[in-house]
Amino acid sequence: MRRRIVLAGAAALAAYVGVAGYRTRMAESRPVIPPAPPGEERLEHRWSAGRGRMVGFYTAVPAGFGDGRGLPVCLVLHGASKSPDDYAALGLGRFLTDLVRRGLPPFVLAGADGGRLAWRPSAGDDPQRMVHEEIPAWCRQRGFDTSRVAAWGWSMGGYGALLLAEAFPGFLKGVAAFSPAVQPGDDVVGAARLLRGTPVGLWCGKQDSLYEQVWALREQLPEPPRAGSFGDGRHNFGYWSRCLPSAFDFIAGVLQGGSG
Repeated sequence: MRRRIVLAGAAALAAYVGVAGYRTRMAESRPVIPPAPPGEERLEHRWSAGRGRMVGFYTAVPAGFGDGRGLPVCLVLHGASKSPDDYAALGLGRFLTDLVRRGLPPFVLAGADGGRLAWRPSAGDDPQRMVHEEIPAWCRQRGFDTSRVAAWGWSMGGYGALLLAEAFPGFLKGVAAFSPAVQPGDDVVGAARLLRGTPVGLWCGKQDSLYEQVWALREQLPEPPRAGSFGDGRHNFGYWSRCLPSAFDFIAGVLQGGSG
């Protein structure tokens, strides 16, 4: 009888620990969004010649800066599980307003739907061309300053942002990459030398399955990252949202001509 009681107690404890661990992981996966107003956010649909289809096109301007005319641009490259439809719910506009409330220079966000091609061309569908040519043109129509452009992406989009900087040296004032989906010997790692002169910020959580690959990329960069961290965190927006303030600080700095 005592053995059955002990075993039952152990099973209950294991179940409790399992539930507690699940709740902790769920809490860690939720974005931490600052209590700031979002400013002007727009989601419209435009024809992309590069992609050969209509795409969602999102822009965000920090609160207090009207339609954003004259502000520099940070391109947003999403990961595989998100699209511009999700950006407002992720609080991206609120992070922008929080940035300027903390005294940093303002900029706007602009991003379109790149599908799941890792921001590379495939069979006539070229999301990289869309980001390099079309999104800046759409931004100019809105009066944004496309002489100053940076890029930020996460996971597949972090890979795409780094690849964009390598493909078009000098196009970007800086790149912020969250947990970029890099692998040994892939296009980004193989061409890392082309990032010389482009400020890079690199973030990845220690509990992310990509941690070792991202750290290896860090070691391959021709110059040390100007910003970033490798603290506790998983491959989700719970972790990435905690990195966003420092990443936006970095982006604000490079868009103003600083070191980030």
